[in-house]
Amino acid sequence: MVTIDTLRADHVGAYGYAAARTPVLDRLARDGVRFDHAYAAAPITLTSHASLMTGRYPPGHGARHNGMRLDLKTPTLAERFAAAGYATAAFVAAFPLDRRFGLSKGFQTYGDVMPRDGNGHVANERPGRQVVDEALAWLGTHRQQRFFLWVHLFEPHAPYGDPSDRRPAIARYDEDIAEADVQVGRLLDGLGDLRAGTLIVAAGDHGEAFGEHGELSHSIFTYDTTLRVPLVVTGAGLAPGTHEEMAVSLVDVAPTVVFLAGLGRFDSDGGVLPTEREVDRRGSGRFGSLGPGGIHRTIYAESFAPLLDFGWSPLRAIRSGDWKFIAAPTPELYDLKDDPGETRNLAATEPARVAEFTRQVDAIAGPTLAAAPDLSAAASAKADRETLARLQALGYASGHAGSTRDRPDPKDRREIAARFAQVASGELQGDALERALREILRADPANPQANVRLGYVLLNSGHCADAIPRFSAAIAAHLPSADAHLGRAACEAQAKRPAAAERTLAEAEQVEPDNPVVSANLGLLLSDNGQPAAAIPHLQRALSLDPDLHQARFGLAIAYARTDRRMDAAKEAQELLRRLPPDAPQRPEVARLLATLR
Repeated sequence: MVTIDTLRADHVGAYGYAAARTPVLDRLARDGVRFDHAYAAAPITLTSHASLMTGRYPPGHGARHNGMRLDLKTPTLAERFAAAGYATAAFVAAFPLDRRFGLSKGFQTYGDVMPRDGNGHVANERPGRQVVDEALAWLGTHRQQRFFLWVHLFEPHAPYGDPSDRRPAIARYDEDIAEADVQVGRLLDGLGDLRAGTLIVAAGDHGEAFGEHGELSHSIFTYDTTLRVPLVVTGAGLAPGTHEEMAVSLVDVAPTVVFLAGLGRFDSDGGVLPTEREVDRRGSGRFGSLGPGGIHRTIYAESFAPLLDFGWSPLRAIRSGDWKFIAAPTPELYDLKDDPGETRNLAATEPARVAEFTRQVDAIAGPTLAAAPDLSAAASAKADRETLARLQALGYASGHAGSTRDRPDPKDRREIAARFAQVASGELQGDALERALREILRADPANPQANVRLGYVLLNSGHCADAIPRFSAAIAAHLPSADAHLGRAACEAQAKRPAAAERTLAEAEQVEPDNPVVSANLGLLLSDNGQPAAAIPHLQRALSLDPDLHQARFGLAIAYARTDRRMDAAKEAQELLRRLPPDAPQRPEVARLLATLR
């Protein structure tokens, strides 16, 4: 199973996109069954993958947004395959699918280790090539076993390529899709002679908006722009070159895969997808008659991101035949046959249909969560501070749930959502980024994410005096990470106010007690301001939490040297040289330090 994050169906060649560079996905579509109208259960990475892996709509698995853990009582595909004697492994490319959120359930191997940046910080995503390298290495040691392997690629997710090259975002998006396609090709080539007997599923987890309905990126709205995905099933005897026109959901994938693998039924909200092999076996090609229990024609999707990220109303959607209904403060109803772009809202002229769809959507999921949706207090998500901080770095989960009544309709806040999506995507740089952040703060002055991001823009442009109030505002709003404290402390140190910086970093330790970067910064501050002996315990603690935090190890070597512990200093410098990559730019500086100690 291969999932490609943020992949719109209409940007794949097999789905009619003339400019596509997706030869591998196109070949898969020719070799198997292509589903022309497949939809995610949510335009959100974790939520959609949880539905894919459990066959449950979000109310049934609990992971209603990034950062909300899967209900561990929910059966998963990996569990079913493991119980049947299969070797199971997953390799994922981004933090929203980290094992802490529950999708590792049933996988004997779960590859989710992210690389570090030049400052030693753990990244929130990694290149598809690295993910496929790990998957191929695992595959090489499990070729003699039946296996269930899931590989997740993150390339098409924003920022697309290099935003500074000034090409349109959509061109860089297509380029990222092309790179993901190359990596899928490497993975399939790695199957070798196993490929003919391997069932292969390739899918997007959600789409991406480039201004449709006033939306940028994804997660807020439930229009087909971000719900429609490519879905191809091929191999293991399936008839090539077929395509299915009926609407299907990613919740149908789990029961289909279990059924085609000969493992019986899988308890889910979906059903077995129609494939030529099953048409031949059962003697019927009708969509609703295939598989155990068949497939209902009503498809559900939702987004609770408006509620959990901004305090707005959530959106819930029902698709039935040619109709699509979106439950919102101002309901939306579209005749998809005549209006596939969802541009003409017919709700006012179809009150009976709206009432029936409202009843149906409420039967699946109400407009509130079972637990109080307050991510800042980590109530419904049970998320820790580091989790929230890393999701916020990807533009998710600001923890701003707000009141339980009279929530705004996301349609009425689309400009704020679009601005924030631009900021979170990494597409804006320099003055444009600063202007966007200031616009967000004019509408929402206490927004902690906008304040901390603007603080770092100002810090990096040499305007620390203006940055400090921004960091302080983020701290006052209880930003669930030490990022604002680190920024304010950096500005205070730059202003020759080491005592203030020390107090700020001490507060940061209360916010994130086990953050090695906080401990390292406190140690570096003390060492550089005449207190190397006091610095040593903080730097040692940073390294006990993260042995590969190179800045802390270099700082510890310096602190030892400043306290005349030359042998200890040389030992740390040598260890740092051992750990640094051969081409690391820091190596000459470390070598110079080591030379002075001999």
